[in-house]
Amino acid sequence: MEAALLKIVATINTYLSDYILIFLLVGSGLIFSIKTRFVQIRCFGEGMKKVFGNLSLRGGKQESGMTSFQALATAISAQVGTGNVVGACGAILVGGPGAIFWMWVIAFFGMATIYAEATLGLKTRKVDADGNVQGGPVYYITEAFKGGFGKFLAGFFAVACMLALGFMGSMVQSNSIGSAFETAFGVPSWIVGVVLVAICAIIFLGGVQRLASVTEKIVPVMAAIFLLGGLVILVARIQYIPATFGMIFKYAFQPTAIIGGSLGMALKNAISQGAKRGLFSNEAGMGSTPHAHAQANVAHPHDQGVVAMIGVFIDTFIVLTLNALVVISTLYTADGPLANGYVGDITNTLSKTNLAQVAFGTVFGENFGAMFVAICLFFFAFSTVLSWNLFGKINATYLFGKKFAPVYTVIALVFIFLGTLLQNDLVWELTDMFNNIMVIPNVIGLVALSGVVAKSCKEAKELTKK
Repeated sequence: MEAALLKIVATINTYLSDYILIFLLVGSGLIFSIKTRFVQIRCFGEGMKKVFGNLSLRGGKQESGMTSFQALATAISAQVGTGNVVGACGAILVGGPGAIFWMWVIAFFGMATIYAEATLGLKTRKVDADGNVQGGPVYYITEAFKGGFGKFLAGFFAVACMLALGFMGSMVQSNSIGSAFETAFGVPSWIVGVVLVAICAIIFLGGVQRLASVTEKIVPVMAAIFLLGGLVILVARIQYIPATFGMIFKYAFQPTAIIGGSLGMALKNAISQGAKRGLFSNEAGMGSTPHAHAQANVAHPHDQGVVAMIGVFIDTFIVLTLNALVVISTLYTADGPLANGYVGDITNTLSKTNLAQVAFGTVFGENFGAMFVAICLFFFAFSTVLSWNLFGKINATYLFGKKFAPVYTVIALVFIFLGTLLQNDLVWELTDMFNNIMVIPNVIGLVALSGVVAKSCKEAKELTKK
């Protein structure tokens, strides 16, 4: 039964990622890059100043919503998850090192898309009588399309978001945590699931303010620990770094040498893996992070838009790239076990689940490498579960009202536990499918309001001059 379902879902994903996802992600990224006159380049420095100029891990309780950094931390906690570690490993295994190049391309244009998402999230958000901020794609979709079509499209997105993030996505995160801990510490994954559910329940019940307080502290610390560990590996393998970058660029256009098959098929695999795993990593265009950025208390939507861009930069160009460099420099270079590609007996022992652990283990030692990645994965995935629960809950509230929120939370906790019990491949394929589906209504709503985004960007520039 599980094998049959896996085959069906994988087939659907193939068509979505190969023929629809790339067109939508690159297309929308191009549109917003042009409309905003490449805001990801022009305002990159401004975004960095807004993020790091007033960096604080104690933003404090807000009367409503979050501080700009809390909103960014919540968004990054959703972005920086297993997609940066397990997802990147899967992309490299299937699409070769060149898949990372296509992740970079998707992320570059995705910075303009996420600028639009954050801007529209703030422009269309709602604040209820209790001061709770509700914002996200469902609100800008209904703003773009009045009447029945807008309600249908928003409802379609809301259902996909609940399934993709609150339920299936949480299963991916807990699945990765359980697998990593079982490999590193020999702890049965279901025990990890029980502990994870207990911790998540405490934070879920604390609402937005408790979530903001947790993410603003976890995100900088977890990123720093992972980056430090990765840099140690790269220093130890420094003589292989030029060859590592060389493989990324070479196999982006000549992937047959590493993954085999015809040039057309190999190139399609490299690009589609870059797009699919890139989406799961930085989530630009998926419609998830606008829920967090809509919570920000800022003077102008543009202010959070440029902050959101930095989230994609940190996620893909720093965290994901570092992990990819570690994997390629240790496993794919001349003395690595995958120097000739992912072929032969090695496929029985290496998979996307343990690839990063093996890579870090080449320098740190097998046991410590596995433990290091397991601990990092725990914080990455744990923080992602927290943010995704909020995003799913916003859409559940939109569909069924505030009274449904506790029911949604209970269901989400059940899925978190189930993720530690199911087969890894099926969990990933289901999540990919619903992630891909979310993109469709979100991009339609974004493009329909592209003029509003361009106007907001222009307004902000004029205000800066005054």
